[in-house]
Amino acid sequence: MNHPAPPDHDLPDWEAQRAALRRLHRDVLDAPVPPALLAAAGQADRRFARQALWTRWGGLAAAVLIAFGAGWLANGQWTAASGARQLARAPATREFVHAASVAHAVYAPEKRHPVEVAATEEQHLVQWLSRRLDKPLKTPDLTAEGYTLVGGRLLPGDAGARAQFMFEDRSGQRVTLYLGELKTPMASAQVGESAFRFSTDGPVPSFYWVDRGFGYALAGKLPRDALLRLATLVYRQL
Repeated sequence: MNHPAPPDHDLPDWEAQRAALRRLHRDVLDAPVPPALLAAAGQADRRFARQALWTRWGGLAAAVLIAFGAGWLANGQWTAASGARQLARAPATREFVHAASVAHAVYAPEKRHPVEVAATEEQHLVQWLSRRLDKPLKTPDLTAEGYTLVGGRLLPGDAGARAQFMFEDRSGQRVTLYLGELKTPMASAQVGESAFRFSTDGPVPSFYWVDRGFGYALAGKLPRDALLRLATLVYRQL
């Protein structure tokens, strides 16, 4: 706060008062400052320094909090968008897995006509299905697990043609490999999405995975561990 300067006619009185005070305290003007007063001044300086430090840290903390909040909100928005993308393609994946299970339930019990093209024409079968699905295909070799190829067939799907390969062990137990393209808004984002997932959606269980917008599902009335071993073998070969 600025104080107004005294009027000119008061200056002699101020100077006289100042001189009187100096004469009154001449004994202590040149004396050293008492230690107690120095200590009190030091405490005041430290208190003011702490207050200034807390003020600076408080501002920094507020800035960090604001940045964290903005990041959290952005992450929440990204998560919500990611969840929306997952939901956008989930119906297509569910339809695919369910169709694989139903196709197995329909054709695996057949005795005389389980497939359209038998394993004796494997080369023709693979070429035909590859052309119809517009993707190079091959039949996996499951003999290590005791299964041999029965044959395959062409099936319809939401996105176009799909294929089914059927395998059988010596006891007559059958598994089917169902495959085809998944038409989803995020098909291009499915690159690398190849982790196995177990599904009981349908008459029989299956393990399925998606790679580059192309789905694979191995279905069969087997214990989960046995079906997983077969699915792993198929995945490694394809």
